[in-house]
Amino acid sequence: MEHTNLLLFAATVLPLICTPGPDMLFVASQAMSGGLAPGLRSTAGICAGYVVHSTLAALGMAAVIAASPLLFAALRWLGIAYLSYLAFRLLASSMRADGKRPVSSNVSAGQFRRGFLTAVLNPKGMMIYFALLPQFMRHDGSIALQASLLSAVFIGLCAIVYALLCLFIAKVGSRNEFNDRRRRWIEAIAGCLLLVAAGRLAT
Repeated sequence: MEHTNLLLFAATVLPLICTPGPDMLFVASQAMSGGLAPGLRSTAGICAGYVVHSTLAALGMAAVIAASPLLFAALRWLGIAYLSYLAFRLLASSMRADGKRPVSSNVSAGQFRRGFLTAVLNPKGMMIYFALLPQFMRHDGSIALQASLLSAVFIGLCAIVYALLCLFIAKVGSRNEFNDRRRRWIEAIAGCLLLVAAGRLAT
């Protein structure tokens, strides 16, 4: 695959990654409520989730799913339902005045797992892999290799953008410590934004 093709793909997907969506909102909410470490764990989970899409694309299953409107619609609505679930969890947490809790290993694993599921069930991510990725592939080359290279570019950009977002939020938070009241407001706003994102995806 030519380097110019990879650069063109990177230039195409970077604005999509930087556009606020389920992934970015989830990472931001975790970094705001818990700091740098939870945000980075969520970022790692999201990148791992996109590895699943990458593997499906490399194996050619993405084309099969995209060719089946019923299966694609089922995955899309599953993603919308999961986003709504995350939103209601944030809203429920915003109603609890329990302060900042210590992060246990179970909570850490949960942040990674929720990030993973957010990416796997993210309809925007599905569209990138099912609709956009094939436009940058040549049929006279190895489909699996091309899909893997393009996926690596996308996942790498996601990791960079979301990690920088976490660092920025953590730096701002270190100057102005998030107390419990701010934490509740942030989680409430993040929950509402996720609900809006789920509603937009549904319509």
